[in-house]
Amino acid sequence: MMNSSFYPTYFLLVGIPGLEHEHIWISIPFCIVYILALLGNITIMAVILISPRLHQPMFLFLSMLAFNDSLLSTSFAPKILSILWFGDRAISFNGCLLQMFFIHSFTSIESGFLLSMAYDRYVAIYKPLRYNSIITSRLIFRLVIVLLVRAVILVSPCLFLIKRFTAFKTNIIAHSYCEHMAVVKLADADIRVNSMWGLFVAFSILGIDLLFILLSYIMIFNAVFRLPSTDARLKAFNTCTPHICVFLSLYSMAIFSFLSHRYGKNIPPYIHIIFSDLYLLVPPMLNPLVYGIKSNLIREEIRRILWKH
Repeated sequence: MMNSSFYPTYFLLVGIPGLEHEHIWISIPFCIVYILALLGNITIMAVILISPRLHQPMFLFLSMLAFNDSLLSTSFAPKILSILWFGDRAISFNGCLLQMFFIHSFTSIESGFLLSMAYDRYVAIYKPLRYNSIITSRLIFRLVIVLLVRAVILVSPCLFLIKRFTAFKTNIIAHSYCEHMAVVKLADADIRVNSMWGLFVAFSILGIDLLFILLSYIMIFNAVFRLPSTDARLKAFNTCTPHICVFLSLYSMAIFSFLSHRYGKNIPPYIHIIFSDLYLLVPPMLNPLVYGIKSNLIREEIRRILWKH
C-alpha cells in the first residue's frame, strides 16, 4: 500500500492471495484445464467446418460457442500461468483494461450464444415444421452482430469510467486477472457510478439471458410432455440435455462469483478468486466434452475422420 494516492502506469496481480507458496501446484490443474479447453474447442470447430452433415444451425451455434470459448480462456489463462510459474505479476494499465474488456465481452457473448441455442431448441421442438424457415443463415448472422454490439456497448463504459479516475490508493490487484470491481476498488475516488454500472451490465447480460433461457425451457418442456410417445419425449430431451448442462455450469459459477465478490465478506479471498478463475476456465473445457459425448452426429463425424486418416 502507498501512503499517498497516485496514478499507476502498471498494476501488480497477486495471483491467488494466501496460497502463494502453492502456486506451482495450483498451476498444474489450471494448465491441464486450459489445454483441454483449447484442444476440445478446436476439435469441435474443425469437425463442424469439414463435415457437410454438420452444417446445420444448431452446429453453427456450437462452432461459434467453441470459438468464443477459445478466445475467452486465452484472454485469461496465459497471464495467470505466467504469474503462477514465473511470478510475472506486472500488467500495464492499458493492458489491464484491455484484458478486462476481452474477458467481460467474451463472457457476454458466451451468455448470448447460450440464449440463442435455447431459442434454436425451442423452435426445433415447439415449431418443427417451421424450423428451416425461422432459423436461417441470415438470422444467425444478425444474432452474432447483435451479440457483438451488445458486448461492446455494455462493457466499453466500464473502461472509460475507470480511465476518469485521477488517483489510486494502490496498484496491487488482489486477484489473478483484471476483474472490473477488483480494479475499481483501488481508486481513490467515489466508485458508486462504476459499481452501479457493473450491476446494470450484470443484470442486462446474465440476468436477462438467464430469464429468457428459463422461459424457453419452460415452453420446451411443455411441448415435450405433450408428445404422444415416450420415445419421442426421450429423443426431444436428449437434444436439450447438452445445452442444459452447459448453461447450468456457466450460470451457477457466474452467479456465485458475482455475489461473493460483492457480498461474501466472510468468504476467504482465495476461495472467491479460485471460483472466479474456474468460472472462466471450466465451462470452456466442459462445453466440447458435453456436446461431443451427447451429440451422436459429432461422435460419428469424429470417428469417420479418425478412421479415414
